[in-house]
Amino acid sequence: MKKLISTLVLLMMFSCVGNSQNSSKEKKSYKVEKTDIEWKKLLSPMQYYVLREAGTERAFTSEFNENHKKGIYVCAACKTALYKSENKFDSGSGWPSFDRAINGNIELDVDYKIGYRRTELKCNTCGGHLGHSFDDGPKETTGKRHCINGAALEFVVEK
Repeated sequence: MKKLISTLVLLMMFSCVGNSQNSSKEKKSYKVEKTDIEWKKLLSPMQYYVLREAGTERAFTSEFNENHKKGIYVCAACKTALYKSENKFDSGSGWPSFDRAINGNIELDVDYKIGYRRTELKCNTCGGHLGHSFDDGPKETTGKRHCINGAALEFVVEK
């Protein structure tokens, strides 16, 4: 009986080790990678907080909430084109909102930072945190709302 219990304990120990190794998430590599020191030199404190630490700016503080010019919104960190102005809408949320991104330039991830599952949006070139995606956008288009921190964006006016 002792031999059986010892064997079961050993099997459980090895199965736990195997599972813990498989569950660790590997870090994705991006086309643009910099050290924290390099990012801090390049970005303002708020941009660094949002893009590199997955922070959130206060609602209704972004200059882009009321921006109605034609152009492209790019990643403030690496300048990748992320959103067209024609896909921006007023969601009333306090953050710039878009119903779709430029194809291939946004990475979808999952975060549980506030206790439940949310779809996180990241720049596909540098991995910078942009905001989150929700299913309460305009029904006549995609039904999606990309709720984006203005600090993660720069705007390039259409010529």
